[in-house]
Amino acid sequence: MLAIITLTVILTYLNYRGLTIVGWMAIALGVFSLLPFVAVGFASIPKLEPSRWLVVNLHTVHWRTYLNTLFWNLNYFDSISTLSGEVDNPMKTLPKSLHYALILIVLAYFFPLLIGTGAVPFDPDLWADGYFSDIAKDVGGVWLRSWIQIAAAMANIGLFVAEMSSDSFQLLGMAERGMLPEFFAKRSKHGTPPIGILLSASGVVFLSWMNFQEIVESANFLYCFGMILEFIAFVRLRMKYPNTTRPYKVPIGTIGAIAMCIPPSALIGVVLALSSRKVAVASLVIIVIGLVLQPCLGYMKKKRWLKFSTSANLTALNQNGETANALVG
Repeated sequence: MLAIITLTVILTYLNYRGLTIVGWMAIALGVFSLLPFVAVGFASIPKLEPSRWLVVNLHTVHWRTYLNTLFWNLNYFDSISTLSGEVDNPMKTLPKSLHYALILIVLAYFFPLLIGTGAVPFDPDLWADGYFSDIAKDVGGVWLRSWIQIAAAMANIGLFVAEMSSDSFQLLGMAERGMLPEFFAKRSKHGTPPIGILLSASGVVFLSWMNFQEIVESANFLYCFGMILEFIAFVRLRMKYPNTTRPYKVPIGTIGAIAMCIPPSALIGVVLALSSRKVAVASLVIIVIGLVLQPCLGYMKKKRWLKFSTSANLTALNQNGETANALVG
């Protein structure tokens, strides 16, 4: 617990110091985390047996663990939207970065799996947390296993700082929209939201009593509901404001937008259905708290117990489907 709190304090301070530090730190940690898998790949070439890649036994698959881990590893692409206001030329930068990130992420998972299943005898019982480090030892020695273990720790640190930045700026954005009290929108001298950062750090400490799989399932359960709301908003905005100027636009019509949301919605349904009762109950309690908190905040706003305000720099939509700023122009 002391190690968790100490590490949380250090990484929280890095987030407080600004997105530039977080960004370069994430890049450095990403490169460092990927390099040992490249080394394992070259070291495993003499031991690869492609026939092992075709071994399939669906009866031994733990579907809940598999789908939740897969879903968790490949989601949260939408988190970058909370930082779009902090990025130079986001209309050009973000679509390009997401395109290359998708390719890199697929390769970063697929390549090590080919190594792990092709270079060592197949035994599904051995595929537990940390098994890639055992594979590294088998194909390259103890030094390569240590590198994998250190890289895994560094990757988690990178995930920590990136997620904290996204969460804290989401709270800041909600405050700028008048959804949360004004003090959430306050920025430090480094341009970061200190209140949001502190709340995010508190959540990390609170979740530290849970095991990894429970955290993954809980995060997925809540994220699924968030994704469903995003899909509904995506289609509804397309239908209600078809002529609005958009910084990003999916080049398909309303029917195409609906069709595009159907496959991921089906996967979301599967993930929710496979959730354990403990995770489902805990997550639903959190959702209920959120649903109760929203009208409570509205009541506080009406009674002026807390100060709410909307940033004058934000673009608003009107009923004609045009942006207010465009009409003024």
